[in-house]
Amino acid sequence: MHAGEAVVAPRLLTRLISTYVRTPGAARPVPVDLGGLTPREVEVWRLIATGLDNAGIARALEISLSTVKNHITCIFDKLAVRDRAQAVIAAYESGLVRAAEQP
Repeated sequence: MHAGEAVVAPRLLTRLISTYVRTPGAARPVPVDLGGLTPREVEVWRLIATGLDNAGIARALEISLSTVKNHITCIFDKLAVRDRAQAVIAAYESGLVRAAEQP
């Protein structure tokens, strides 16, 4: 991480995790409980999992960048994850998002 941003591009990270989730026999994280997240936090989490960076999330939701960062901090705390990669994996594992089918 550098200045709060991921070292790996968010879209690349999403593709890598999507491949991991579809790989037969891959270790599966424990499913997460969505009950503690607010509807807005779930929306931000979904956008993280689809590959948007913080600025993209702010534009999509028409909120400030600092508000996005606050939501992400709350999401990480509530999901007990330490970074974006773990949050994306948790989103796939929870069923919040589904891996795109590859031809």
